[in-house]
Amino acid sequence: MCGINGILHLQSQKKVNERVLTNMRDSLEHRGPDDKGLFIANNIGFGHRRLSILDVSVAGHQPFLSEDGRYVLIYNGEIYNYKEFYPELKSNGFDIRTTSDTEILMKLFQLYGLKMLHRLNGMFAFAVWDTLEKKLTLVRDRMGVKPLYYSFYNETFYFASEQKALFTAGVPLKMAQDGLEEYVFNRFVAGENTLYQNVKKVLPGNSLIIEEGGKTIMENWWNLKKEIQNHPEIKNPVEWFRETFDDSVKMRMVSDVPVGVLLSGGLDSSSILASLHHQKYNGIQTFNMGFKEKEHNEAHLAKMMAEKFDYGFQTMQLEDENLYNQLLRSTYFQDEPIMHLSEPHLLAVSQMAKPSVKVLLSGEGADELMGGYVRYKTLQYPSLLNSIAAIGNLDFFTKKPRYEKLMRYAQISKKSDLVIYNGSTIYPNDIAETFGINTPPENEYRKQIYKEAKSLYPDNLRRQALYFDQHTYLCSLLDRNDRCTMGASIECREPFLDPRLVVGLGSLDDKWLFSGKKWKFILKKAMEERLPNQILNFRKVGLSAPWGDYITKSHAFKDELESFAKSDLFQIPYFEHIHIHKLIMNLQKGDTRMTPYIMPLFMMHIWMKTYATKF
Repeated sequence: MCGINGILHLQSQKKVNERVLTNMRDSLEHRGPDDKGLFIANNIGFGHRRLSILDVSVAGHQPFLSEDGRYVLIYNGEIYNYKEFYPELKSNGFDIRTTSDTEILMKLFQLYGLKMLHRLNGMFAFAVWDTLEKKLTLVRDRMGVKPLYYSFYNETFYFASEQKALFTAGVPLKMAQDGLEEYVFNRFVAGENTLYQNVKKVLPGNSLIIEEGGKTIMENWWNLKKEIQNHPEIKNPVEWFRETFDDSVKMRMVSDVPVGVLLSGGLDSSSILASLHHQKYNGIQTFNMGFKEKEHNEAHLAKMMAEKFDYGFQTMQLEDENLYNQLLRSTYFQDEPIMHLSEPHLLAVSQMAKPSVKVLLSGEGADELMGGYVRYKTLQYPSLLNSIAAIGNLDFFTKKPRYEKLMRYAQISKKSDLVIYNGSTIYPNDIAETFGINTPPENEYRKQIYKEAKSLYPDNLRRQALYFDQHTYLCSLLDRNDRCTMGASIECREPFLDPRLVVGLGSLDDKWLFSGKKWKFILKKAMEERLPNQILNFRKVGLSAPWGDYITKSHAFKDELESFAKSDLFQIPYFEHIHIHKLIMNLQKGDTRMTPYIMPLFMMHIWMKTYATKF
């Protein structure tokens, strides 16, 4: 696992500045403290920071050059099935000189070009320079587990694993108006755009080729809708799921360094632990974030599971000054205002794990693949929402937080918007009333994905929402996981996101997902003999935290809340109608309904104050 960066001057006579390239690279030191490398040839330059996971010897050093000298590769990720290609490569005349997957990726590229991508099982972002054709190729994995950003600026193409490397190179840090709108309405910017002007992402499952002279070709090498449509019928879904999941976990244990588990105590991470135990892995260490507030705490369940399988267990809590400091750190690693509100906790638990392991397995993706969020239930009977909207002013709806949110959601009338705003915490009507902002964002990418989802699952809002989230909300979660774990120089792997599971689950009938009380039916069925009832039936908590209490009652946040009330944020024309003093006063009086309105603004204030000023 690594940090990669590069510079390509579109004017071929302009030489790459080594100092600029090195500064870019070393802004990513946390992603790879074990080794560093540079490649410069006139107008092209690559930088690499290495976190050694497979073949920790110097043989895995990057940038990696092909033996004939034609290709230069920098790569961030893991190809879990890389050893499968040994016989094929040897029969094609290649010698295998290392035990790293980097060498296999290079030789497959030499042999097949990008046609080999469909055969890779892994997570990856990589760049290849062809010294003969003077062509730069960037590639990102199917689900977007590994990040890859780029910018065209002053007739130069810059790319890197994180935006901070682009800003370090001199790309201006300027907020994009449409990015700001998406952040307010949808919590994060989806698709290829970012919060910043002139900074884009390579989309998951896409490649970007830049030819000499600056011509760019963007290609979608993996499309989930097509994969689902072409998937053969699964005869015995529970057996298929259990076997594929176990194999996915086994593949993600491929490592030359210790592997641990992020163990919340919920169904998803406990299923990973149960699979490891079933496959007789010994000496596994588990890491947990606990909360003193009972309704947020699953630490007792995580401890029970670790003890049941005779695995190591470490837990911690994050409060007051420690929480505040981790908030500042996680904002820096995230490069944007944090939006899941669990980033400080994930960074802290990763730092706790660092002395013991270099790789962590996470249960991310299970909810979006199998219907694990309560918010999906609102889409089961959309006509009911109309009734709720009509009677929403009853005390029953206004006094219970979950029902109060349901009542606000029920004001949305268009089916497409019910899907597009399903993952939001405040909705267009709320934003108009409370912020005085009346125009929702264009949301072109979200609309395009909704259109795909609708054509794949017509008249099925629940399945549309899953497909939609797999391309939007899940990407933001994966970005959070990557930034927080890599901020502690740890690699995060997600067994539920094996492409066989992603596509196969997408092809199954509704009943395999939406049966039973809390859904994720196929996972519970596959794990019912491995997990106790406390885990199978426990109310979902997730990594949630009482931020309203933190910012109003914690001593560490007291000064920050005062600073927030006077923040320059509210001088931005977009936010000029927000009465922030009133919102804060209501929160201080104990009105928890204010929390989803205040937190995005508070996190943007923190970002403006601590991150944006660095560049």
